[in-house]
Amino acid sequence: MTSQLQIPTPTPGAGEAAKADGVARIGHLDPEWAARCDKAIRVMAALRIVFQAADLIEAGLVGEPPHPNCWGPRFVKASNAGVIEAAGYGKSKRATVHASICHQWIGTGAAVAA
Repeated sequence: MTSQLQIPTPTPGAGEAAKADGVARIGHLDPEWAARCDKAIRVMAALRIVFQAADLIEAGLVGEPPHPNCWGPRFVKASNAGVIEAAGYGKSKRATVHASICHQWIGTGAAVAA
């Protein structure tokens, strides 16, 4: 081999821009599910216990989303609003994702007012 691997120069902000675009597109799949999920997150946050998406389904607060990527924007929205904050990572409780690592959240106390 005579040539070296050429690594492209990263474009600052490109990853965040792509993420924002994806969040916007996935948010339009099912606005009714999104509203139910937002409410479910507020209910769980008010308990001030560590939780993950699977707990919302297990508690009967919301059903399955139209696409698995629908969860992220809901938790980001609640986090940005100060309703929840990150509480580390843990194994998912959902069998469908084979105990993969997922975010865990906890209510901030603002959930009651939301």
